[in-house]
Amino acid sequence: MARTGPATVARRVLVWLGVVFLVLSGLLVGGTVWGNASWAPKLALDLEGGTQMILTPEVAGNKEITDQQLQQAVEIIRERVNGSGVTEAEITTQSGDNVVVSLPGIPSAETRELIQTSAQLQFRPVLKVGNGDPVPPKERTPEDQLPTPSAEPTGASDSNWIDAQLMKKYEALDCTGEAAQAPVKDKPLDEAVVSCDPTTGTKYILGPVEVQGDLITDAGFGQVQNSTGASLGQWAVNIDFNNKGTAKFEEVTSRLVSMQGVKNQFAIVLDGKVISAPQTNSVISNGDAQITGGFTEDTARALSEQLKYGALPISFDIQSERQISATLGEDQLRSGLIAGAIGLLLVVVYSLLQYRALGFVTVASLVVAGVMTYLAICILGWTENYRLSLAGVAGLIVAIGQTADSFIVYFERIRDELRDGRGLVSAVENGWRRAKQTVLASKAVNLLAAIVLYFVAVGNVRGFAFTLGLTAVADLIVVFMFTHPTLQMLARTRFFAGGHRLSGLDPERLGVVPLYRGAGRVRTATDRTPPKSGKNAAAAGEAGRRQTIAERRKAEAANGQESMAGSSKGSEEEGK
Repeated sequence: MARTGPATVARRVLVWLGVVFLVLSGLLVGGTVWGNASWAPKLALDLEGGTQMILTPEVAGNKEITDQQLQQAVEIIRERVNGSGVTEAEITTQSGDNVVVSLPGIPSAETRELIQTSAQLQFRPVLKVGNGDPVPPKERTPEDQLPTPSAEPTGASDSNWIDAQLMKKYEALDCTGEAAQAPVKDKPLDEAVVSCDPTTGTKYILGPVEVQGDLITDAGFGQVQNSTGASLGQWAVNIDFNNKGTAKFEEVTSRLVSMQGVKNQFAIVLDGKVISAPQTNSVISNGDAQITGGFTEDTARALSEQLKYGALPISFDIQSERQISATLGEDQLRSGLIAGAIGLLLVVVYSLLQYRALGFVTVASLVVAGVMTYLAICILGWTENYRLSLAGVAGLIVAIGQTADSFIVYFERIRDELRDGRGLVSAVENGWRRAKQTVLASKAVNLLAAIVLYFVAVGNVRGFAFTLGLTAVADLIVVFMFTHPTLQMLARTRFFAGGHRLSGLDPERLGVVPLYRGAGRVRTATDRTPPKSGKNAAAAGEAGRRQTIAERRKAEAANGQESMAGSSKGSEEEGK
């Protein structure tokens, strides 16, 4: 069986890279023609401008809102806005009383409703639980096999709530991936509903609301203790109800504790999504409920805060609304782009001075990486409503140096192999084996840093982290699918393989000459062996120009001995 050579593999990889570009370009063209995609990236608030709304909180019973409550309201609004697909929104407090929401573009009616509505925390009994994947239409239960209630439901946990219409909704519900994060409209309190748990990807059929979240007076978290007060090493969430909530929760738990299967569970629902669905182990008669089950300290804290502040009786009125121009404007964007162009120019100049013609591979790789990143940003703007902020532009500029660094590592490995006496084809393959481990480790660190920064930061910093991570992925694709295959093919050209002085692989410039030729003879740069004919000529010339480190050391030692011998002979003659 014939072996596939490196040059053939390189051509195939370049073809696959072309296919990737065709797919990305075709996707964007299709989105532009048949959708609302654009060939220009969507811009964030600081570059495009948008709408600013000042919200005044309305608290039930004319109570004063605390700083804690206001901050939690800000977090709830931020989650709702981000969940609706709007990114790079700015949500802050003003004067300790109001909330300022700044959104790019003009918000839709659905987004306005999400911002103004108070959070709804509810307790509902569980009627059915299943995997979050939607059932394909052809596999769904036939009409004649759908459940038909035998009578009107008599309680919240009654299975007669599940009728044919509700079962269809349940089977069609998609609780996986981004679908589970989508905003949920208010659901009727006195009817059974379907719902998702975005964390676990589980879907539910839930009975009517039995306990409202505003009956909770406090919620906290801590470690479970036994009767003697010793810690069991298990985290739990503790809930305190008011008098009305205590009576209602005792009634609910008295019924659920005797039920089997999933009907023993009650779901805690926030803004239409299930955040927890614990089992009922005992009757809670004192209003102090404890939720356990695989919590870490962080997850227990998060759930306690959702329970404590998730049912704030706060809604918001839009006090004022106005259109705002770009907060940074065209001047700042122009300055950023000029800085990026200067940085790119310096990288190009350095590459050409340091690597001569080899530097054009760096330039071409940067162009390929830039086009791939641009297409990705445009497609994400269309599909995920991603918006590019000035911080994101900064991430792209920083990535220029990090991308060029990958090529420099590779080139230097190749030159090291040449100094060790290898031919260019062999140097490219061996240099790649050594360089790719370094490149992978470097990009893994970059990607990890970007992911951590994205999830722990808020606002524009997330835009910086996102573009930094995106360019790290693009860099890896380009190095593996363009830079390395290109060098594999260039290594077989006379210009590079022959070590032309403008190729960046000139033996004399790399310190490969003078070359050791054996028998105490040192070959200089001008002492060249006449080339042979045919394909072996280039190989013979290349082998003659390369020298191993061991050979150079022997040559230097031989030179040193000859010099010492000459000095000794001269001294003897002078003595005579």
